Amino acid sequence: MRTSFSVNDMTIHRLVEQEAGFTPILEFLPSLSPELLDENRSWLQPAALDPAGDKAVLCFQSYIVKTPHHTILVDSCIGNDKSFPLRPTWHKKTDNNWMQALEAAGLRVDDIDFVMCTHLHGDHVGWNTRLENGRWVPTFPNAKYLFSKKEYEYWEGVDRETPLDPMRDSVLPIIEAKQAELVTSDHALNDHIRLTPTPGHTPDHFAVCAGRSGDAAVFTGDLIHSPIQARYPDLVMRVDYNPQQAVATRRAFLERYCDTATLCCTMHFPSPSVGYVKRWGDGFRHEPVKD
Repeated sequence: MRTSFSVNDMTIHRLVEQEAGFTPILEFLPSLSPELLDENRSWLQPAALDPAGDKAVLCFQSYIVKTPHHTILVDSCIGNDKSFPLRPTWHKKTDNNWMQALEAAGLRVDDIDFVMCTHLHGDHVGWNTRLENGRWVPTFPNAKYLFSKKEYEYWEGVDRETPLDPMRDSVLPIIEAKQAELVTSDHALNDHIRLTPTPGHTPDHFAVCAGRSGDAAVFTGDLIHSPIQARYPDLVMRVDYNPQQAVATRRAFLERYCDTATLCCTMHFPSPSVGYVKRWGDGFRHEPVKD
């Protein structure tokens, strides 16, 4: 399984925490019909569709981008000791998968300069913090954590009404430690790293674009979850905050990068997860990088 890629003057590492059949795909993508699924079964199985229960195969991972300036973590995945009562494979887990992947990339937690959270769902902020003597402390002591200000304010408001575990254990401790930077979703860090607004899945979701003279690589976050959503961008994911906006965002994103040299690093597509957007009829396909 390929986990490292060189793009111009940058190196990209995948840090895979889990990959498996996750949930029945007809529940995960409620606008997907059984008939349309059957039409696409031949190319989806087994990599993106586990025939045992017709489960969508999802990879849960982070990306590290090493530029000439900084070492940047894009999304911090699930984390250990976190509370996910409805997700047994995530709930209070204690494995070393993610940290071993970080070590395999030749890195330590001290090496991370910036953590960029595309949005604030629990499986994208988990390693923001770790449990130390009963307290949640920042995992990356030297890092600035970039959150969309609008995204943060939305979830902070929800949390005030109904406490949210990911906010309490993975986001608010970063605010309290004064390691957070609240930015707009079109923020530019420097000549290599830029954010681009991709709202819909959440109120102010962003993608991360990398490259000095253009987008040599782009990190999708959750604007797309499954390869079948590339072929049919109108397929909505069950917890999209604004489904119509999510569809428009997904189609515009795929159109923008279709048939370009931009390396598209998806967050949840099955391994190798990284490839190029190509035209496929009225839709698109994600052509994986070859080993």
